[in-house]
Amino acid sequence: MGFKEAVRTCMREKYFTFSGRASRSEYWYFYLFVVICWAVLAAAFFGLGGIRAIETGRFTTVNYIVGALCVVGFIYILIPNISVQVRRFHDRDLSGWWVLAGWVGSNIPYVGTVVGIVMLVITILKGTDGDNRFGPDPLKAQNSADVFA
Repeated sequence: MGFKEAVRTCMREKYFTFSGRASRSEYWYFYLFVVICWAVLAAAFFGLGGIRAIETGRFTTVNYIVGALCVVGFIYILIPNISVQVRRFHDRDLSGWWVLAGWVGSNIPYVGTVVGIVMLVITILKGTDGDNRFGPDPLKAQNSADVFA
């Protein structure tokens, strides 16, 4: 799965889908998309005088607009970000509730670092081969009958 396909899958086809499985490429390409979006919004905020506005306490209309875009963007990307992480855990044959446990655990001092590393490792590891209790293998080729349909 390529970059564009992963973004389309997460943002349109599986925006609110917590069932099924997500391959590593789907997860990491979507994660790259999220990082790029945040980098662009942060560059816009700070490039348009965000630091000066924070220091002086005087925000311009542009600062408010870019700040609002950041908030709306965060809310808009939060759901597919959680859903693709849950589906990535499903690919490892782990319950999606571990994502919630990881988010809670990552806010505990000192423990949060270990939890973050564990969650990173889980998303990096290869998914289970073949079908598991959460669905078919996302890397497995579809039925050949679908090719000629």
